[in-house]
Amino acid sequence: MTSPLFIAFTGIDDKGLLPGMRTLSARYPVEWGVLIDPARAGAPLFPDAATCGAFLASGLRLAAHVCGPLAQDIVTDPDRARFDPAGFRRVQVNHGFNGASPDQVAASGHYARRHGIRAVLQCGGPFPIDGQVDWLYDVSFGTGRQPGAWPALPAAVLPFCGYSGGINPDNVAGLLTALNPPAPADFWIDMESGVRRDGRFDLALCEAVCRAVYG
Repeated sequence: MTSPLFIAFTGIDDKGLLPGMRTLSARYPVEWGVLIDPARAGAPLFPDAATCGAFLASGLRLAAHVCGPLAQDIVTDPDRARFDPAGFRRVQVNHGFNGASPDQVAASGHYARRHGIRAVLQCGGPFPIDGQVDWLYDVSFGTGRQPGAWPALPAAVLPFCGYSGGINPDNVAGLLTALNPPAPADFWIDMESGVRRDGRFDLALCEAVCRAVYG
């Protein structure tokens, strides 16, 4: 089984999670995904401004998963995009469910370079060979649906690619065994619904995933 470079746990929405997040981050390579959409701030999965501020002040490795009009800004007019990514290492641009056009890829890459970060776009088929952004294979979009098959990682060093869709503590080891990526390839895995219990983000499930992957 080949281990991912890191695991992304997406949907942190309560600053009370911070002590446990710090503990896991000290033991395992973890990226914490923060869903951003002002229209849904304060709803489950989408933390309010104060909670986002607490996450940003934590010093932990964070990625912003930007949705709604803010994501549309990035793919249409990146120089005037309203979202300020300060404090985040990566920004995943959730602008739609139908992939990204070449113009949207270029705009996302431009936005990322302008702010000195990496952008992430989603794909629903083979990974595009385009290193302007990172690529996440995802046909689930937070619903927990597993794909029928997982695409192979590109043979080229770039782009950096990840996998998402129905991953949880019970199936993550089997997934990584089935992927069997080439030895020099780096990748990440991302999960959202797989680390929630009764509608709440569950750090015990995150730890179970980390143990299954890294021991």
